[in-house]
Amino acid sequence: MRTKVKICGITTPEALVAALSAGADAAGFVFYPPSPRAIDPERAGALAARAPHLLKVGVFVDPDDALLDAAVAGGRLGAIQLQGDEGPARVAAIRQRFGIPVWRAVGVRTAEDIRAATRDFSGADLLLLDAKAPEGAVLPGGNGLRFDWRLLEAGRPAMAWGLAGGLSPETVADAIRLAGAPLVDVSSGVEDAPGVKNLAKIAAFVEAARRA
Repeated sequence: MRTKVKICGITTPEALVAALSAGADAAGFVFYPPSPRAIDPERAGALAARAPHLLKVGVFVDPDDALLDAAVAGGRLGAIQLQGDEGPARVAAIRQRFGIPVWRAVGVRTAEDIRAATRDFSGADLLLLDAKAPEGAVLPGGNGLRFDWRLLEAGRPAMAWGLAGGLSPETVADAIRLAGAPLVDVSSGVEDAPGVKNLAKIAAFVEAARRA
């Protein structure tokens, strides 16, 4: 089965077109002001209008309902990715409120982290496995860190899942081969600086994922 590709943290029309042209399956819009990749619902809507058939995933950290309402409508979101401390009950409530898939991103350091996430968030539509953020980090994801992908050789989630963290055009093929990821999610790995996407790196990432 072909691995799907999400290019996250898109903030400009040029980056969106690059993702589309390369054949990415999804684009991520970040609605978290501390992030250098953050955009507002109005700006997300202008980008979304350029790519009506591309899956738009909104990335949130402990959002309130008002932000979710504005972002889902304005950004024409097809999925919601929760990246904060949202528990199973909050995941279920958001899923019921909006009727679109909810992805739950979790930090991984050990095999037990994967097992616990699979157990606790079985009600999510997709589990996104990312490296745990360093102590005191401002951002819960998008830090360019990776966990040991070999952990997934011994046990993969018994639900839909994807892989994030430390992915780049140079590493994504190994990640797919080692982890067997059905979806890969990249942000900092295709940037020249935090929030500044490199269009050639986007194309190279998608191509490398497809070849793997």
